[in-house]
This record gives sequence, structure tokens and C-alpha cells, in this order.
Amino acid sequence: MICNSARARAKSATAVGSRTIALIATAALLPVVSAQPGVDSVARLDFPIADGPFDPNWESISANHPGTPEWFREAKFGVWIHWGPQAAGRSNDWYAKHMYLEDHPAAANHRKNFGHPSEFGYKDVLNQWRTPKFDAQRYMQMFHDAGFRYAVVMGVHHDNFDLWDSKHQPWNSVNVGPKQDLLGAWAKAAREVGIRYGVSFHHEYTWWWWQPAFGADSKGDKKGVPYDGLLTAADGKGQWWDGLDPRQLYGRPLEGYPEYEPVHLIAHGREGIFEKHLPYAEQYATQWAQRIQDAVEQHDPDFIYTDGNSSQPFSGKKSGSGYRCDAAQRVVADYFNRTLERRGKIDTLAIIKFSEPRTGLASTSESRVPAEMRADRAWMGELAIGGWFYEPGFYYDAGSVVRALLEFASRDGNFAVSVPLTPEGGLDPGAPEMLASIGEWMRVNGEGIYGSKAWKVFREGDRTLPRGALGKKQADFEFTTEDLRFTVGKDSALYVWVLTTPEPGAEVRVASLGKAAALLEEEPARVELLGADAEVEWSRDEDAMTIIYPNATGLQHAVGFRITP
Repeated sequence: MICNSARARAKSATAVGSRTIALIATAALLPVVSAQPGVDSVARLDFPIADGPFDPNWESISANHPGTPEWFREAKFGVWIHWGPQAAGRSNDWYAKHMYLEDHPAAANHRKNFGHPSEFGYKDVLNQWRTPKFDAQRYMQMFHDAGFRYAVVMGVHHDNFDLWDSKHQPWNSVNVGPKQDLLGAWAKAAREVGIRYGVSFHHEYTWWWWQPAFGADSKGDKKGVPYDGLLTAADGKGQWWDGLDPRQLYGRPLEGYPEYEPVHLIAHGREGIFEKHLPYAEQYATQWAQRIQDAVEQHDPDFIYTDGNSSQPFSGKKSGSGYRCDAAQRVVADYFNRTLERRGKIDTLAIIKFSEPRTGLASTSESRVPAEMRADRAWMGELAIGGWFYEPGFYYDAGSVVRALLEFASRDGNFAVSVPLTPEGGLDPGAPEMLASIGEWMRVNGEGIYGSKAWKVFREGDRTLPRGALGKKQADFEFTTEDLRFTVGKDSALYVWVLTTPEPGAEVRVASLGKAAALLEEEPARVELLGADAEVEWSRDEDAMTIIYPNATGLQHAVGFRITP
């Protein structure tokens, strides 16, 4: 039942809910609105940061950071642990928001499994979330055996629910739901297994992302009945959430910005400052930062990661819309100063998804393979198997993961792949088999991956792994012996990768290694097939190096040749 005090706010909620769906359908057609006045001024926040040489500006950070730590290139291949309570919706990514969009499939799933969001909202999903199959130690060992050498562990997603014993967010996994410090369990397991790990933070744009939670159905029996986003602490008296304030989870309605509507899509075609809510914006950005500082203080990660499609958090543009301030600079400076104090050296980095090239920062390429090589900075590709949160029916294929790794490594990037966990913290039956197959491949071919860098060219052939989450489409995509990738191993050998397994006797023609290409500094003397003892026949003329694939058995997914002078 909806409480009377929340029902009194139904008029505002109805206005939001009645226009949301129609505007979503036309959002892509809306014109880009120029930023509001104040977008060019940067608010200087004053929350404390650790003492040290790093001042809260990009110039000081770049000047004092020694550069990307060696372990990051050495690790090369990572696992993305993108798991939290949104998996309980079994509706893939962004379930927490989509359940409040009445015509979205996730909303139908929620109503079928839990009830109407006016009576059973996302806060109640959090309360019922249990993780009896979760075993961080077992999974980290599986990940290590699969060849992963670092882990990206989600600390908080857009749902604003911290997955550690948070000092600044009472809506966390120790207080609500599983009653466990999940981030702490992952960090402990990573240290014990010997995997580097970082923590990802996705809560920068929670405040506008959550706006549908303040709406209501525009039709049907529940038309006009407000969703639970409008509840307050006073409404919780006698309820399971007595003592918790839903406003600390959902934020508050951001009204009065018709030029940005729908506000929850402001990052896609609109941008600007919530100038009617500047005191709230300052408080929000400060708490955003303090939560990251808290996680760093408790778990000492090897890197921190912030999500978004803007150049930095709180940039005033795209996902950073709403407020323009130096919270990101302060957080990064604090992190590096803490690193220096604890470790006596800087061997950490900050991954800011679409950041400009700066010393100490890395970027990412999500769900797509870049068209070109990127050797000017540290970066990683990131793909999810099936989707970023669990949904039944995901397709598990080791070959897709291997070929994705080669796509990113040949372009000088790292690669982290999200292996989905079920709501209960388990793995689908196909996942262990996939991980075991990836591990077998890495044990054979890892010498050309770990610590590798891009060569002078990164590819031959015109086929690229299709963009998007890894699934049957990517598994069924056909590569040929013309589709080649290149890396230079830390042993300085050149590795030529064929994105398929050739038939015995097949010719692999490598035009980039022909004499006319003039790309080799020394005459090649030996060609070896990784994982096989058979001698490899090869020849080289002006046009190409031609390799005859030997009668080798047991190799799968993709094969690598080691070329040495």
C-alpha cells in the first residue's frame, strides 16, 4: 500500500510519469540544447583530501604521477565483476530505472515477479536480495585459472546502493539485503589469489538517472498512483525500512527544466546545469566523492574507475550534466596521495572512461572495438557476456572472448570481460566451461598477450568482431585465414594471430611481412606455432610471408605464430 503522505505528492508524480514514455520515444529527435548559464564556471569544493604532492587539479596530477604502472600492461586481461542487486530483476542492464518505465520489458518483469512499484519498489528489491551462492574466493581462483590478471569490481552502480560497509551511504549491502561487505570479500579474495583489482563507481549521475522513480503510471488501474521514489523517512515508521530515508537512495525530483526533458536522458542529446538545485548539487557531488574516498580507505584498490560518457565526472556535459565542479580532480588527487602514503610509491591509476589523455589516467572503449590503434595512452576495452546485469539465456562462448582479447590487444589496449553472476551469486552452467576453455588458450598463448604492445600495424583482413555484448552473434561470426592481428610480446618477438583455426596445409598469407612492406627491422629466421611441436614451413617474398599451417591438433578459437630473427 502507498502511504498517505506519499499519496499527497501524487500530482507531481503523475506529471512526471505521464510524459516519460512519450518523450523517451522521441528523445533522439530532440535538438541539442546549449548549456545553461554557469556551465563555464567550475565550483571549487572543499571536502578534505589526503596530504601529499598531488594538488586537486589535472596539471598537478599529471606532473606528479610517474606514468601507467607496469603491472597494468603486464596484466593485460581482466575480468569485469559487474554484479549487484540489479541482477535480481533478471532483466539485464539498468533494471532499477527501467522498472519504473511502465512500457519497458523490465517493468513487466518487475510487476510479474514482485508487484507494482508503488507497493514494491526498488528499495524492496534491495531488501529481499540474498546471495547464498556467492563465493568470492572460489570465483577469484576460477578467474585466475582462466588467465585473468586483474579484476574490475563494481562498488556502486547507478542504483546508488553501495556494495561495502559505506560510511556515507546507509543504503548499502551491510545494512540492507545480503548483510555482507561484498566489495571487501572480492578484495580479500583478489589479494589472496594474486590478482590486481580496482573498484568501479557509477553513481555520479544517479541523481538524474533515477527520475522515473518519482513518476506514476499514465494508464491502467494504478494510473496516477505515485511510485515509491517519493517516499520519505517519515513514511517508513513501522515498515522494514524504518530509520532509512528513501531520498538517500533515490535522490529528489529535478523539476523545472523543460529544455532537458526527459531529465533521465539528459546525457543523450541534451546537457546543462541544474541551476535551480545548486545547493543540492554541491551536497550530491561532495557525497559522491566521500563515498569513493571511503572505499579507497577501506580496501586500497590498485585503480579506481568512474563511469560516464563525458570527459570527467561533473563536467556539466553529457553524463556529467547537472553540476560543474572539481570533485573528480579532488578524488583523484586524494587517491594518489593515499597511495603514496600507504605504499611509498605510485603504482596505481585512475580510469575515467572518456577522459582526455593525461598522465595517471586511463580510458575505456565499451562494447565496441576501436577502428584504429590507440598507442598514445593506457586504455582498456570492456565487453559483457550477454549484458551488464544477469538475464536468463546468455550465450557463453570462449572463442568470442579470445577473439575480443586479440582485437583489443592488437590495438594496444587491455581487455576486461564481464562474466555475469546470477542474483543468488552463482554462475550459469555454461560459464565454468567457458572459463576453463579460455584458461587453456591463455596457457598456450599468454606469452604473446601478457605485457604485449601493439606492432607497427595491428591487423590484416576486413572483418572485425561485431560490436555489442558477447553472444551468439559474435560466436557465429566467421573469420578466415585472411583475418590477422599482431602484437609484440614482452620478449620482443612478433606474434601473428589468425582469428580462426586453419585446416592443415592451409596457407596463411601475411602481406605486412613481405619484403616490399619494409616493416621488419631484421630478417625473420624462425616461425613457430604456439602450442604445437610441429615444424612450420614458411617462405617470404616481396609480397608476403606465406605460412603453411601444420598438422596440429587440439588448438582452438584462434592460433598464434611467433616470429623471431
